[in-house]
Amino acid sequence: MRAASALVAALALSGCETLGYYGQAISGHLDLMRRARPVAALLADPQLPAALRERLELAQRIRDFASRELGLPDNGAYRSYAALDRPFAVWNVVAAPEFSLEPLTWCFPVAGCVAYRGFFEQAAAEAYAARLRAAGHDVYVYGVAAYSTLGRFDDPLLSTFVERGEVELARLIFHELAHQVAYAADDTAFNESFAVAVEREGLRRWLRDRPQALARLAALEARAAEVQAQMEATRARLAALYREPLDPETKRRRKAAELAALRAALGAHARLSGVEPNNAVLAAHAVYTRLVPQFERLLAEEGGDLPRFYERVRGLAAAEPRARGAFAPQAR
Repeated sequence: MRAASALVAALALSGCETLGYYGQAISGHLDLMRRARPVAALLADPQLPAALRERLELAQRIRDFASRELGLPDNGAYRSYAALDRPFAVWNVVAAPEFSLEPLTWCFPVAGCVAYRGFFEQAAAEAYAARLRAAGHDVYVYGVAAYSTLGRFDDPLLSTFVERGEVELARLIFHELAHQVAYAADDTAFNESFAVAVEREGLRRWLRDRPQALARLAALEARAAEVQAQMEATRARLAALYREPLDPETKRRRKAAELAALRAALGAHARLSGVEPNNAVLAAHAVYTRLVPQFERLLAEEGGDLPRFYERVRGLAAAEPRARGAFAPQAR
């Protein structure tokens, strides 16, 4: 509750649009927290549906593993459950200029500057996205199953993800808990890539005694690597195009050809089904992938010792942005 009060105090310094945005953020989050019920109490209820009981029990085993084996925070996060009446917790809006791969950023109390804006109602996200498109930006709106309050609240399990498959459920819990370990203000790529590196290592350890499941995970990661390579190649070509001294119409024509080729290359990839590639989609994807190899190399340097790895990452997160330059090369 103190974090919410801090946000309310900040509203006095905000304009009308920002006031409305913070209002929906605070009310949306508090509604979510009001719905949360302790998992232990739910499991003690003999009337709990069997399917939900199985999912909550699995989530608690994953949660225990996260702290015991991965060194992730041992607190009240994911020890409660909230049922929501919508398919996603929030909808994020990412935007980038017509001829740039650098996403717009928005700055907030507590979270600092981030490369997206989140809304608890899809209609509000779409309305904001329409204004950005009208201003000439490429825009990407996507649903998010969960978000982290960085340990300021005990984030609950949500109906938006608790029914996912075991791998996806574990991936999400490991990822969101990683945000409580280290967080660099104003550096979305650093924060998300770190959490992805933790989730990937966590999944390998969670499945290490199940060779077939590990093989399936390896196949999924190989497919994801193919998609990443295709998107990164397109990013590189578009970045070079945007730097060329060409007239806007020529750039638009060549940009459209690059994006059409990417759309064809991605085919029916499940995670991107129905997504129309543009600068914002490429920017959003890069936020989650650009620095993962650097974090995985850092973990290898520590011999796979996660606590030592976390200490090094916390040091990087606390450093000035320039000091992270060698670790986090500039985006194309």
